[in-house]
Amino acid sequence: MRNEAKPIQAGIAQWAANGVDADRIANAAASTWSDIDAALSPIIGHRGVAALYRRSLHLTRSDHACLAPVHEGELPPGDFGPLRAALSKQTSVDAAAAHGALLQVFCDLLTNLIGASLTEQLLRSVLDNLTGGNAAQDTTR
Repeated sequence: MRNEAKPIQAGIAQWAANGVDADRIANAAASTWSDIDAALSPIIGHRGVAALYRRSLHLTRSDHACLAPVHEGELPPGDFGPLRAALSKQTSVDAAAAHGALLQVFCDLLTNLIGASLTEQLLRSVLDNLTGGNAAQDTTR
């Protein structure tokens, strides 16, 4: 999964390079995490997804301080509004970097738990949307 997530990080970073503003990146991030929750919750439950998300925030916040308030706040399962709010206050470059790093850590944790093949299979539609560059375009969810 690590090899798959690096292109995702590069793709997300490209959003900022292409002039996508932080608010659209923040909306795309929240949409991506909602898609991840939808893909994984039938298997590990909303609480399981929330636990992995919270752990990912904990591991990522040291390199991306903007994520610290998200981690320290209340995180009801499936609520990615605090992430959206935190990222929208950043520059587009910082928002994209934080979202990409958080996604990388999440994918790494999930891969360590269930293996690369199953992680890729479960998140394929989410990853395809990100690498296709459509997530920053479609922020209506």
